[in-house]
Amino acid sequence: MYEIIYKDIKEDEKYEKVIKRVLTHCFKEENIEDSKLCITITLTTSENIKDINSKYRNINKTTDVLSFPMFEKDELDEKIKSKQFEFEDVLGDIIISIKKVEEQAKEYGHSFERELSYMIVHGFYHLMGYDHIEEEDKKVMRPKEEKILNDLKILR
Repeated sequence: MYEIIYKDIKEDEKYEKVIKRVLTHCFKEENIEDSKLCITITLTTSENIKDINSKYRNINKTTDVLSFPMFEKDELDEKIKSKQFEFEDVLGDIIISIKKVEEQAKEYGHSFERELSYMIVHGFYHLMGYDHIEEEDKKVMRPKEEKILNDLKILR
């Protein structure tokens, strides 16, 4: 279901527990727990995420999370609907700056666990083809994110 890569940061069991708990619920909520879809999650530094952001998005600044989906939404929806999961498929990559997670948790006045959980859920729904640039899209994506966090009792 997922693989965690640490790039220039120390491995941490607490990160892995949060990721497992959140992604397990995301997969269940979207009825893909029996799929062979796999996500790669890279936990890294602000410097590394800035380089990736610059290279792939031409935005030369650090950010909290980047998502790189492998499917267009309609293609993925069809795959899920028809249960076309004979082979393992990569759903996409989520890259998270642990430093930004720490900073934002303090800034927003909630726990590190809550902020990391949100980054995972947010990245997951981008991989599922959702977006939040347009207000109409945001009205679909945000409730999905909040439902996962509320179900898991990971509150602000």
